[in-house]
Amino acid sequence: MKYNEEVIEEVVAQVIKEVMKQRGVEQTTQSKKEDYSDAKVATKGTDPKEVVIGVGPGFQTKIHRTINGLDLQQVIDEVKAGIEEEGMHPRVVKILKTSDVCFMGLEAAKLSGSGIGIGIQSKGTTVIHQKDLYPLSNLELFPQAPLMTLETYRKVGKNSAKYVKGERVTPITVENDPMTRPKYQVKAALMHIKETECLDEKIPYIEWNA
Repeated sequence: MKYNEEVIEEVVAQVIKEVMKQRGVEQTTQSKKEDYSDAKVATKGTDPKEVVIGVGPGFQTKIHRTINGLDLQQVIDEVKAGIEEEGMHPRVVKILKTSDVCFMGLEAAKLSGSGIGIGIQSKGTTVIHQKDLYPLSNLELFPQAPLMTLETYRKVGKNSAKYVKGERVTPITVENDPMTRPKYQVKAALMHIKETECLDEKIPYIEWNA
């Protein structure tokens, strides 16, 4: 049986639609870009015990679950809980100027009263950053989002708080599966595209009540 290009394109479109639906990603044709004109622009904190969590531009608006299906509210709750367990204060900011996790984390660190920040892409990739480091340098990076668990996110919060306190920090041990990239490559690309579509050139970052 021969298939023409139109049939193939339709099948691909349906597969992409289903994958994005399962991952909690809204379709571009079904929703407009968020309007943040009335949102409170985030400013640099003054609390030396503060850790800013910088989330991606599509976080909880266009994307609601990580690449492996974790609810983003649970993710943020675990990170905040880890920070609070170490006696520090979390603040969540939505980073609208970039969809790159390292730049996201660096922006969060610059806004943080302590100079320590966390960047979380909506698909789950995470980084702990420090305000005076280069974007691609960081304190800890968790690049394999499909292997992240809620327990890991809580540990991320705890470690970020320990960096604030100047304590000796043991890097978080995470699983490493070489098959993760090929298995999730298409889903990761789709989610990153959706995240990037949510960028707002007018507003760099806003306070986010997550």
